[in-house]
Amino acid sequence: MTSPVFSSPLKTRFRPGEITALCDAAISTATASLARIAALPQEERSIDTTLLAFETAIADFGDATLPLTLMGYVYPDPKISAEGSACEEKSGMFVVSVYTRRDLYDAIKTSTPRTPEESRLLSETLRQFRKNGLALPDDRLAVVRAKKEQITKLEVAFTANLNNDTSSVEFTAAELDGVPDEVLATFARTKDGVYRVTTKYPDYIPVMQSAKNSGTRKRLYSVFVNRQAEANTRLLTEAITVRRECARELGYGSWADFRLDGRMAKSTGTVLTFLDGLKEPLKEKIRSDLAGLLNLKKELEPGADRVEPWDLAYLTEQERKRKFALDNEAIRKYFPFERVVHGMFDCFGPLFGVRFAEEKDADVWATGVKLYRVINAADEQTLAFIYLDMFPRDGKYGHMMMVPLIAGRRKGSDYTVPVTAIVGNFRAPSGEIPSLLTHDDVEGLFHEFGHALHGSLTRAPYASLAGSSVEWDFVETPSQTLENWAWEPSVLDAISGHYRHPEEKLLAALRDRIIAARDLDAGLKYTRMLVISTEDMTFHTADGPVDVTAVSDSTYKDLMGIPPLAGGHEPATIGHFMGGYDAGYYSYLWAEVYALNVFARFKKEGLFNAATGAAYRQWILEQGNMQDGTVLLRGFLGKEPGMDVFYERLHIRPPAPAVQPSSSHNSGNHGTT
Repeated sequence: MTSPVFSSPLKTRFRPGEITALCDAAISTATASLARIAALPQEERSIDTTLLAFETAIADFGDATLPLTLMGYVYPDPKISAEGSACEEKSGMFVVSVYTRRDLYDAIKTSTPRTPEESRLLSETLRQFRKNGLALPDDRLAVVRAKKEQITKLEVAFTANLNNDTSSVEFTAAELDGVPDEVLATFARTKDGVYRVTTKYPDYIPVMQSAKNSGTRKRLYSVFVNRQAEANTRLLTEAITVRRECARELGYGSWADFRLDGRMAKSTGTVLTFLDGLKEPLKEKIRSDLAGLLNLKKELEPGADRVEPWDLAYLTEQERKRKFALDNEAIRKYFPFERVVHGMFDCFGPLFGVRFAEEKDADVWATGVKLYRVINAADEQTLAFIYLDMFPRDGKYGHMMMVPLIAGRRKGSDYTVPVTAIVGNFRAPSGEIPSLLTHDDVEGLFHEFGHALHGSLTRAPYASLAGSSVEWDFVETPSQTLENWAWEPSVLDAISGHYRHPEEKLLAALRDRIIAARDLDAGLKYTRMLVISTEDMTFHTADGPVDVTAVSDSTYKDLMGIPPLAGGHEPATIGHFMGGYDAGYYSYLWAEVYALNVFARFKKEGLFNAATGAAYRQWILEQGNMQDGTVLLRGFLGKEPGMDVFYERLHIRPPAPAVQPSSSHNSGNHGTT
């Protein structure tokens, strides 16, 4: 069968002013389409001319604007990137205006569904309208609209500040003693030979893990947790206040109550009980972990009496080296980026009935970005496209995320080709040395690839219910499920190969030590997640003004068991609080319960059992939000998900009574990281 003539799925190069013009045109087109729906006389209204026409208009708008807003995160030209950020703000405000229009709500709400699919679409669409105030009188609806627009502005400004942050610290070679030469070679240097270390992950993490000088680590850590401190603390504080006011206008007790309406957890009380149930078991675990780290610190620094926040990464890394003879720089040599990507494709392609082909002539927005076609193995049809933008550059989003760009949806007898992007910040190639990944990087790539598969393999008929547009506390399930394969011997064998000698796989002894060390920092990892989840819920259940820094500091001290950095402003640096995870960060812990249950079936039936993979594709990846997540889980698992695998994974004693994410009490009816 001949290959189809390639046509890039997105426009990726822009002239000054072009994104602005395209964004404005998309808003104009959508406005006209929605006006026609609202103006229909009663006798011409039907589900086709109202609900389905509305769904199409909003889907077309998303397809037109999401690729433009991505440019605010990734485009190399700061002026054009700024246009992408401005488009994100305008698009967000436009969506607020749409879902606060009574004429549209009135036109749609009388629709009569003909199928279960249409019933689902109608109920979820009306939920969106009601959550935007359409059950309120006009004067209060206007207040909600204004507050939601204000929230959008605050969130976009917060994110843009972090994307554009250029914080760095200068160190002498002596101050960076312990940092491997391979890492030092990637740092910029001043005329005097001083190293400039940025707060981007490829710079930040190796220094925090390897620099012997505690003062060096403290200086860098201080800058890291103070990125955009003044501006973003103000923006977050204001957003929390406006969110609370908005929720109360809508009749909710708190912003958390508002956000949890329609999620699997259903109520704030359920989430708080779930988090509270983890506190004592995790405190017990981290106390044990910290005691071990303090003993190590005393060996390295006689007279040390406590572990500091800027010690954690360093001491954990030293413990990895001592207990398991692990060195990230040695491990990297076996995980060249290209080898890992193609190995990952080779593992998951047959499992889920697809294959991946690189489009080498694709138009992309920056050097190093790659595009892959997702092809259905059964009939060779193109299912999706996935962009990979994995190396840091100035002005680029600083963490990792998957971004949906073109949604899957049914168009007549055809189905659209979804497009997603994975954005990351792995160490860039340098000279003859390719990008080399740590095992943590590998796990992160698998995580985001899980999100991308969710968006790529969807078959949901409507864009608003397709892919990862699911209940927010279910959205991390596919990503966290795939992480587990990164810890399997056969997978590490398949994706590894020394960058100079590709046939040389990760040595079995080294591979087994990596796996054995998985639980070394589990207490720190999961307590850290609990800290942020608890802060998030505290922010968004508060009755009055919130001092986000004070809440963060007290929560950190209570749960981590050590004082935070004095003068730090970490909430200003956590993009999740202003990037869709407000009153939703708990979902990482919540969804991990589901992910571990899902992976347990693969573990039992075979990691690469094609029948199990087909069932996972059918029940989890294809469905989108056409059914509640609990229904999908029961369909795939054949039972209710349980908490036992979660406690086993963390090696902690279960709390009593346990609150677990399962449909026994959660029968409730989206970029992701």
